[in-house]
Amino acid sequence: MTEIEIFSKQTKDTYLWIHKLVDSIPEEKWNETPEILESNVSWQVGHLVISIYYHSILVIKGHQEDILKQIPIKKYSELYTFYSSPKDSAGKLTTTELKNHLEIIEKKSLEIINSLTPEELKNELIPGKVEHPVAKTKFEAIDWNIKHTMWHCGQIASLKRTIGNPYKFELKKAKNII
Repeated sequence: MTEIEIFSKQTKDTYLWIHKLVDSIPEEKWNETPEILESNVSWQVGHLVISIYYHSILVIKGHQEDILKQIPIKKYSELYTFYSSPKDSAGKLTTTELKNHLEIIEKKSLEIINSLTPEELKNELIPGKVEHPVAKTKFEAIDWNIKHTMWHCGQIASLKRTIGNPYKFELKKAKNII
């Protein structure tokens, strides 16, 4: 497998985890913000929309007009970054909008990753208003997108458990090995 194929597979797998988690949480609980976590599912999904856009689209290929026509990116950057409050952003977009926008972003992200050549992975990021917090190259940004997204999967799983709906991994019970 090439690096691009590995990134594509890992990214797809990561996006599948997001959907396994959020699709298993009743939509009426998406805006519940447990004090212990100070977050909610709506904010997490909104944050993933803007962060996936940033980490695997914007710094890789620049702004994408087709995305900007479909998704209010500026609104997402106001409501769902680390400068925002999950309580304040709750209910600003519907669960349907959040899910649809997430799918659009994921699809575009994979399209861009699959369009890259191995040589392009070594290239510096497209410069923007905000310096990337971790990456200097496209390889590093895509790698970070996978790690960052899985980090938020963990947060969503914690939220799910806290609001009374723990994720069941359907692990088989092991037989006694001793």
